[in-house]
Amino acid sequence: MPTTHRNYVDGEWVESRSGETFEVLNPANTTEVVGEFQSSTSEDAEEAVEAAVTAEDEWASMPGTERGAILKETAQILEDQKEDLTETLTREEGKTLGEAGGEVQRAIDIFYYYAQKASDLGGTVKSSSSTDTELYTKKEPLGTVALITPWNYPIAIPAWKLAPALAAGNTAVLKPASAAPTVSWKLLEALDEAGLPDGVANYVTGSGSEVGGMLTDHEGVDGVSFTGSTQVGTAVAQAAADDLKRVQCEMGGKNPTVVMPSADVDEAVDIVGAGAFGVTGQACTACSRAIVHEDVYDEFVEGVTEYAETIEIGPGDEDVDMGPHVTNSELEGTLEYVGIAEDEGATLETGGERLTGDEYADGYYVEPAVFSDVDNDMRIAQEEVFGPVLAVLKVSSFEEGLELANDVDYGLSASIVTDDLTEANQFAENVESGVAKVNEKTTGLELHVPFGGYKESSTDTYREQGDAGLDFFTSTKTVYMNY
Repeated sequence: MPTTHRNYVDGEWVESRSGETFEVLNPANTTEVVGEFQSSTSEDAEEAVEAAVTAEDEWASMPGTERGAILKETAQILEDQKEDLTETLTREEGKTLGEAGGEVQRAIDIFYYYAQKASDLGGTVKSSSSTDTELYTKKEPLGTVALITPWNYPIAIPAWKLAPALAAGNTAVLKPASAAPTVSWKLLEALDEAGLPDGVANYVTGSGSEVGGMLTDHEGVDGVSFTGSTQVGTAVAQAAADDLKRVQCEMGGKNPTVVMPSADVDEAVDIVGAGAFGVTGQACTACSRAIVHEDVYDEFVEGVTEYAETIEIGPGDEDVDMGPHVTNSELEGTLEYVGIAEDEGATLETGGERLTGDEYADGYYVEPAVFSDVDNDMRIAQEEVFGPVLAVLKVSSFEEGLELANDVDYGLSASIVTDDLTEANQFAENVESGVAKVNEKTTGLELHVPFGGYKESSTDTYREQGDAGLDFFTSTKTVYMNY
């Protein structure tokens, strides 16, 4: 029998009031049930919020060094469990072991990072116009925050929301995506083992409409941090704004890599291929558009097609390059876009077929797809696919390449491959994207610098990670001390 995972509310592992559970399946082998989770109700979510609100004062008044010590202990527990966490992530989400191990390590590093930051929280001292007044600022926690996280980075994203929230003295309720909740459940288990006081962090699984809706609407919630689709994120931001909650949403992307004639084409192929097909293309920062100068277009198309055809596909716990989609609906979405692109006249160079039979029979597998002859007004060039599908567009100049890079509704991550320093600087200066990279893939982020997008990729209110990750979870109070 699969393990039944309970919610974590006020320091206790509890069942949902609904008495119902849902199964999480292994996307590489859907005959395997990874675990069962609570189909929680809005009342369950409300109890979690109330527990967090009750715990606010005690946690906020705890010295930062003591909060940091709990986060550090959590990181050490996660580090001790890294192999198990990696295997679990692969089984529930489908990533290869290498990709999963990298994500688990990111979560560990994030907790170590914010454990130290908890000791550094403070304000600034300013000169006053009065000789009898001391003027300074101090950082204070928001109170209780709701954290709504996606399935594609099921431990890293909960970590980069939870760790700064807790470091800053907030209490929290985490609602993970239902497709891959197991590793975030283990994250709460580690916090509990590390001695986190009751009610400070709470964990509730269930539907977005039932649980997420309660979290965004509840008057006890002072801030909402969401990562997911633009459609849902927009609704979350609008709901949170009704009673002036602080809100932060990181959402979709349609990320370009511009390839210029000065680039080494083989290097460009590797950069684009890794960005487009890594983690099965299931990353908001994945490269889905290669915008290639006509002088190297044919050579690039040939090279990236060969790259895609050499990718070994299979279960993530085997020695493969690419695992399955996380769910059947995600797989169907990718296949639908392949059909749309063909109908609109793009040329399918390779891939785009569902893999079936033998080891693929019970999994959500698809061949990575490369499309050439793509026009910028095609849906394949404008809409987020969230799968291993690359659209290759031809341009005749750097200026045209930059224009196409910006000519979408999204602006999350963008890169250029060039040996021309002027092009590199102009791209970084003018690309409409929250992350700009030169001679690097669009995926991959450092944890100590801000991350976030422009346009429909983000509410563009606060950034995540680094010091910026603490800004969202704190308010600044200015103190005038007349002595």
